[in-house]
This record gives sequence, C-alpha cells and structure tokens, in this order.
Amino acid sequence: MALWGHHDFRRLWIGDTISQFGVSIGITVIPLLAAGALHATPFEMGLLAAASTAAFLLIGLPAGVWVDRMRRKPLMIAMDVARATLMLSVPVAGWMGVLDLPQLILVSLVIGVCTVFFDVAYQSYLPSLVGRGQLVEGNSKLQASMSVADVSGPAIGGYVAQFLGAANGVLATGLGYLSSAFFLARIKTAETTPERHPDPHLRREIVEGLRFVFGNATLRKIVACTGTSNFFHGIQNAVSVLFLLRVAGLSEGTAGLVFSASGVGGVLGAMVAHRLGVLIGQARLIWLVPLLTWPFVLLMPFTKPGWGITFAMAGLAISSFGVVVYNVGQVSYRQAICPDHLLGRMNASIRWVVWGATPLGALLGGGLGSWIGIVPTLWVSLVGSVAGMVWVLFSPLRSMRDLPAASSVEAHG
Repeated sequence: MALWGHHDFRRLWIGDTISQFGVSIGITVIPLLAAGALHATPFEMGLLAAASTAAFLLIGLPAGVWVDRMRRKPLMIAMDVARATLMLSVPVAGWMGVLDLPQLILVSLVIGVCTVFFDVAYQSYLPSLVGRGQLVEGNSKLQASMSVADVSGPAIGGYVAQFLGAANGVLATGLGYLSSAFFLARIKTAETTPERHPDPHLRREIVEGLRFVFGNATLRKIVACTGTSNFFHGIQNAVSVLFLLRVAGLSEGTAGLVFSASGVGGVLGAMVAHRLGVLIGQARLIWLVPLLTWPFVLLMPFTKPGWGITFAMAGLAISSFGVVVYNVGQVSYRQAICPDHLLGRMNASIRWVVWGATPLGALLGGGLGSWIGIVPTLWVSLVGSVAGMVWVLFSPLRSMRDLPAASSVEAHG
C-alpha cells in the first residue's frame, strides 16, 4: 500500500513537517540572535554551534541502549514537550530583558540531549510503522518535508530577526515541537513493548551495537563519509553567519534568504530520491549523486551583495540536493539491513560518530576563525566537507545497485 494511504504515517509526516518548520526557523534565528543582539565573538559562536550537537558525542551510545529498551512513540512525545519548554524560555527571557549568551548555550545543550533520544527513537520507529519495503519512500517524503521547511524557514527566521527581533522567532520553534507531539500522540498503530534482556548490561549492549556497525564494511564507509563531512560542516557552522553578515555585508534578512536556498535543492532532492533510486539503483544514491553535486558548495566564498548572492544560493541549492539524496539512500540502507532489536543501538552508534564530529568541528571552527580569519576558515570547512565523499567512492557500494535484505547481511556477518 502506498504511504499516501497510510493514516498513521500521514500523522507522523504532518507532525514532523510542522516541527521541521519550527526547527528551521529556530536554527536560523538563534545564531542571528547571538551574532546580532548579543554581539558574540567567533569563539562564542563556535561554543554555541558545538552546544547544539555535543549531546550526540556525550550520551549518544547509552541513549541507543535505552531506546531499545522502551517504546519509541511515548519517548518521542516526551522529548518534543521538553524541547518546546526549553525553546520557549528564550523569547520569555528576551521579553523580560534578561536573555544572555550563557542561556542560549545551555538551552542549546539540553535541547541537544532531548534531540539525541528523539532522533534515535524516530529512525528506529519508522521501519515498524511502514515496513522495510517502504523505507525509501517513507524517508523520501520525510526528507521532502524537511527540505520544504528549509526553503522558507531561514528566510522567515531572517526577516523575523530583522524586523521583530530574533528572540520572537524562537517562539515558532517551541510551538512546532508542541504540534509534533500532538500529531505523534494521534498515531494509533500499536507498538509492542521491547522484550527485556534477560541479563541487561549497558556496556555489553553498547558494544553489540558498535560491533554491528563497524563489523560491516559498507556501514564503516558510510559512517566515515558522513562523519568527515559533518566535522567540516561544524567548522562551517561557526563562521558562515559571520561571513555573510560581516564579510559579504548582507543584512540578516538576506542572509536568511541565502540559507533558504539550500532548502530549494533539498526539496528537489527529496522529491526525486525515490524515483532516482528506481532509475539508477538505491545504492548509487549514496556515492554517485554526491560526486556530481557536493563540489558546488565551493561557490559560497565568492558571495557579494546584490547579484553576488547567487554564488552562495546556487552552491547551497545544488550541494543540498545531493546531501538530501545521499541521506535518503544511506538512512534507508541502514534501516534495511539492521535487525529490529538492534535498530536503536545501530542508529545511536552511527550518530555518536557522525553527530559527535559536528561539535568538535564547531569548536575548531571558532578557534580557526579567531586565528586565521573567517574566510580562510570557511574555505577549510567547504573543501573538507566535499572531500568526505571519497570514503563512499571507494566502498562496496560501487558494486551494488539496490539495498540488500537484512537476512543476507546477517548471514554474511
């Protein structure tokens, strides 16, 4: 049955779409708030960027074990409510005139902890909701929603920050999390309670998840590719807003518009990922599309006011097309080959590496921005993120066309 007619998937999809709009606006206005109203330095921007993803590095592995021990939907709802409460504290503090950078960093850090649990549960929940045969279609639709939000969210966030104040823009993010919780609560598909391990042992269960991921040659290459690109993208996160505002001379609204270009490419990527996988092969989404699209991000440093913003917009749009198609392919691959009882630990193990690399990159980016300057740091980040694709270019994926079945992977280790 096509997922258009899957009522519970539609509830998940609608809730996620609303949430993504809030997230997209929030991740734009918080750095703008720090750089503008709070006058953050490059190093402080690096700390803020690192705080948002540090939790993946700090608690990512045990989170996978805990997710595998509990039902995923109630956990996701609880994390949405917690994130909404934390995010709404930012505009409240802004209205009271007491907002400062330490609060932004703390809020970003704690929300990151909630996001670890939500994301690990979310990616582990989808296979049981739609079935493994519809993973590529399901991931494509969810990526489409994320990309649509990416198109309009940064532009909305930028202009809200410019005309109404960045703290007010964070309000939409909090409301988005609450809306996501509402639609998740309406999913009626019964979720079985995971069987309790007869001898639960946190360390042993963590090792089991790591062994599954790093014992598979293809997963190792995917992890290396995503982790390398995320590390350098973390460097980019620390300086990209500063580059557009202070070097390229763009307004906050125009900077938001530039960032929204990545969503345009992402929408197109999500729309065609499923059909492209049928046409060229699902496995080829993971290495061929990045090869043809990721290098375009190197246009970004040539950005100037006026028509010169097309360099950044074109580069972000084309590269984001490739990133979204790659993500649809590699996430579907992971979900397809992993046994149900290991889904949480598999996703957590991978995210521990690939998202844990991001705050490390952000801290390095803040230091490099202060040491060698914003533009050289931006070049380092862009070249490094593109180079990450080399891992999958020289991997077993090159000899595959479509996703393998879980049973065939288990049989061959």
